[in-house]
Amino acid sequence: MNITDTQRAILALIAERIEAEGVPPSQTEIARAMGFSSVRAAQYHLEALEQAGAIQRMPGRARAIRLCAVPGLSSEELPVKHVEAVDAANDALRLPVLGQVAAGRPIGADIGSEDFVMLDRVFFSPTPDYLLKVKGDSMRDEGIFSGDLIGVHRTNDARSGQIVVARIDDEITVKLLKVGKDRIRLLPRNPDYAPIEVEPGQDFAIEGLYCGLVRPNR
Repeated sequence: MNITDTQRAILALIAERIEAEGVPPSQTEIARAMGFSSVRAAQYHLEALEQAGAIQRMPGRARAIRLCAVPGLSSEELPVKHVEAVDAANDALRLPVLGQVAAGRPIGADIGSEDFVMLDRVFFSPTPDYLLKVKGDSMRDEGIFSGDLIGVHRTNDARSGQIVVARIDDEITVKLLKVGKDRIRLLPRNPDYAPIEVEPGQDFAIEGLYCGLVRPNR
């Protein structure tokens, strides 16, 4: 592949940003990072990279870039992953809706469907990996209502006092995590519901952190 050192550096920049933030840099950000005097220079190099087969761009989308395999570059030089960056003209995220989560009694996770929703990343912190649709009102005092789509950042680690998506014996629920010396409790944020005590021997795991929500029109 015949690409210049500058274009290799741009590829590395794109890969870094996708890895760290889930979206590639804009042409303006590329121009600024590379010290170009104009955005046109960034556009020129992106066109050259596309012609060389190093990237694919989606017409009509501001930051939709797919990194392709790059012969001659090691993974240390360019941590390329076959990841399609989402349309991020407005810092958008393309998130899968993986199923339902109970804000009430735990319910079996319905992960059969995988619809995708485009959402502005400013709704969330940290960046979510997927969405779950809430069923029930046990988290209403946190502003989480039945029918809301909550963002979930996939992790097995959480601190006491954080809102988590947890699995108990293959059932999924969203609750406030409280970790004591000898027990773990999952607390609702609605006085009509009782806390869930995690019993010894139960199959329990943190599936992720709650990181924001959107409320579909209904």
